[in-house]
Amino acid sequence: MPRYALKIEYDGRPFFGWQRQKELPSVQAAVESALAMIAPERPIVAAAGRTDTGVHATGQVAHCDLARRWDPFRLSEALNYHLKPAPIAILATAEASADFHARFSAIERTYVFRLLCRRAPATFQKGQVWQIAHSLDVAAMQTAASYLLGRHDFTTFRASQCQARSPVKTLDEASLQAIPQPEGTEIRFRFRARSFLHSQVRSMVGTLERVGSGAWRPEDVRTALEGKNRALCGPVCPPEGLYLTHVTYPKDPFSPNSPE
Repeated sequence: MPRYALKIEYDGRPFFGWQRQKELPSVQAAVESALAMIAPERPIVAAAGRTDTGVHATGQVAHCDLARRWDPFRLSEALNYHLKPAPIAILATAEASADFHARFSAIERTYVFRLLCRRAPATFQKGQVWQIAHSLDVAAMQTAASYLLGRHDFTTFRASQCQARSPVKTLDEASLQAIPQPEGTEIRFRFRARSFLHSQVRSMVGTLERVGSGAWRPEDVRTALEGKNRALCGPVCPPEGLYLTHVTYPKDPFSPNSPE
């Protein structure tokens, strides 16, 4: 059976996360339902990241096995037709090697978190950013984020329901960018690692916001990290500002010229 990689974009607000659940809408169930309209074998879809309730994606990657061979463009068009009106789009499809696995072949994942500092309510960006009414000290937050870089035990930033075998992860990037907005500023956080713990990004952003607000010193983040205690974490921020933006593979399935 030929295997296909899917690059997927979605608005996470109507869904209870990526993973299929009984009687609750999920992104996986919506994609599988669309596939069932064109593939009577009802293929199962596996994704690179099981995003949580309300979390968005602009570069999720999944794969499925189909009984017949499809032209990738026609497969994308067919799936997008059957996905309507759900806020999900198949950005690209490609035939992948038989050993490609969207989750286990991935060597890096990138998440972006958008935080809007503005007193006036968000209109066009409502549900797509975490909005706070006060300004933040970006330099202090960047200093605090630097303590999170590298290989650490991230128990402090790990949700209690996390099923990962180990809390030890290596964070390769933790950067911040201030983007001017009408009557405010968007702080865009970027985190890159091979894998993340459950709620790790939202826990780190919520903690860094406390630094930017002046409630914590940058060094307090290092102390919390070294404490390896969930009780030392700052508030966990809401999911609407979080996006899975990119998944990296040794060979990009969507680029025929990608090096092995």
